[in-house]
Amino acid sequence: QVQLVESGGGLVQAGGSLRLSCAASGGTFSNYGMGWFRQAPGKEREFVAAINWSGGSTYYADSVKGRFTISRDNAKNTVYLQMNSLKPEDTAVYYCAATRLPNRPGRDTKNYDYWGQGTQVTVSS
Repeated sequence: QVQLVESGGGLVQAGGSLRLSCAASGGTFSNYGMGWFRQAPGKEREFVAAINWSGGSTYYADSVKGRFTISRDNAKNTVYLQMNSLKPEDTAVYYCAATRLPNRPGRDTKNYDYWGQGTQVTVSS
């Protein structure tokens, strides 16, 4: 059983930056592809970014491409989401997730087996 704990959320002005972290425990981290998703009030959870087991392949939603960067440190069992040029529409609860598909983590929530509790990101205009 893999446990995931996100941190780094908060309140930031539009144009600012935040870095989210997700610490994993309870499994061999490099066996998992990792993803970030977000959910705004009244909306479905949506894909943000994903990374394969080695960090060699990354995937982004069109809405964040060029502004967000996903990375991982397998020695620290941690995945990161660097968020730059934040917009009010980025406001959401951000969730970290792990999938047993290490090479093709995918964009569908159904691909993911373990989820963190989420961290709130609020971008003010």
